[in-house]
Amino acid sequence: MAPRDFRSRLAKRATKAGLTLGDDLASGLSSYYELLARWNQKINLTALTDPDEAIDRLLLEPLAAARHLPLWTSRLLDVGSGGGSPAIPLKLAAPQVALTMVEVKARKSAFLREAIRQLGLQDVNVETGRYEELLTRPELHDAHDAVSVRAVRIEPRSLATLQAFLRPPGVFLLFRGAGGNGLQHVLPPLEFVQTVPLVEATQSRLTIIAKRAIGSDLIRASF
Repeated sequence: MAPRDFRSRLAKRATKAGLTLGDDLASGLSSYYELLARWNQKINLTALTDPDEAIDRLLLEPLAAARHLPLWTSRLLDVGSGGGSPAIPLKLAAPQVALTMVEVKARKSAFLREAIRQLGLQDVNVETGRYEELLTRPELHDAHDAVSVRAVRIEPRSLATLQAFLRPPGVFLLFRGAGGNGLQHVLPPLEFVQTVPLVEATQSRLTIIAKRAIGSDLIRASF
């Protein structure tokens, strides 16, 4: 698909999803999608083949989720980054946020580093390995305002481990499929905030869980 045709399709899908794209954001998303499609011919980065579904899931769902980043967010950790969604679109939507992507597969990590270079992204790094391995690095504890998770199976026990990377009142942004309202019953210091719709065409949901400081009330007004 020619870049101009893709930009037109992206704009139409964004309008349908109730999202507005500035020129810089649309350009960055188009460049990312083009790179993803090119690399996908060599390594399996995404199984999505329908352009409209790919735009909705890989680009627009993260943009809708970006509206739920806390206003104070300065550092984002993305777990199981794979082909770069939702992490890279989130970064494009919030360029002031420093991003760390965690990916266990070396070839996918290579793609992520190439995407960083090609898109000229600043304050972004890639950690190759399992997120559990990062727990041995104290500088990463209580160091992030948000943790996004899409492709990794998440259970309350997983969240209990991942919360070590969040500083209160940071949040988890958990990308869910249709009807995904799970994980409402989590243990302190975590607290379920809400599950919200993302893109109507995909029936996707975002579950938001916050980490509260011991002895403090959850600040809901900023979500």
